[in-house]
Amino acid sequence: MRNIKIYPIIFSICLISFTVYVLLDTFVISEVYEKVEINSKSNDVIGDVNIAESLYEDDNITINLSTIKKYDTTIYIADVVLNDSKYLKSAFANNSYGKNITATTSEIAKNNNAILAINGDYYGVQKSGYVLKNYKIYRNVSAGDKEDLVIYGDGSFEIINESEISLEELVLKGAKELLSFGPALIINGEIIVSENEEVGKAMASNPRTAIGIIDNNHYIFVVSDGRTEESVGLSLYELACVMKDYGVKTLYNLDGGGSSSMYFNGNLINKPTTNGRSIKEREVSDIVYIGY
Repeated sequence: MRNIKIYPIIFSICLISFTVYVLLDTFVISEVYEKVEINSKSNDVIGDVNIAESLYEDDNITINLSTIKKYDTTIYIADVVLNDSKYLKSAFANNSYGKNITATTSEIAKNNNAILAINGDYYGVQKSGYVLKNYKIYRNVSAGDKEDLVIYGDGSFEIINESEISLEELVLKGAKELLSFGPALIINGEIIVSENEEVGKAMASNPRTAIGIIDNNHYIFVVSDGRTEESVGLSLYELACVMKDYGVKTLYNLDGGGSSSMYFNGNLINKPTTNGRSIKEREVSDIVYIGY
């Protein structure tokens, strides 16, 4: 009888141990699959550099930062004009491709000499979904019916569905970078997200991060605060409405919530929060940035 009673206890212990291991393996235990060479500073001629609190300007890059208040939310908008799309880049945390390899947006930005940076798609917590950085394929496993943003070598943007095209085909078409989070918010200048559409189980009002294109080599990086009395946060539809007013032709939603962060001219610009009580950068897998 004693043996019969102990079996459920042993089973429960094994089940709890397995569950803890799965959670640790998914969200905590890190594993480096490949080290990536850090983006070294180029020898490009930049001319005179003009740096102010909300401005960076040289011969190749112009960034104007503005802060607006809309929908009871603080929104940070970086208007970026480049003379060459090569200054639009992405980078991994710790310059490593792998599982649960993370660092703050600010730290990754500093390690890569970024002038402006926002958090990326947090590829590291996903087991599928395309990963492409600087023309190199790191993961070609499709996430199925998933909308991605493709950034081509000429700087143009395209929204694709992973179920309809392989990553190898995209590279043959000239794809340089790919961001796999979503959804797309604006295509061809028109809002395509509905008023009630949301990412998974996320709250309707959230900190947000997005990237958009206005014209050739003319981009918008946007981050909004949220979850605080000072800044409520945006719905996907509200974010799209704000950006449409700026003439954005394509707008793509990136990882939001506690991950949303913007770095500019050596400083963290926004007030990232996960719980609404403390202001602190969450560590992420990757960034999108402007730099040499």
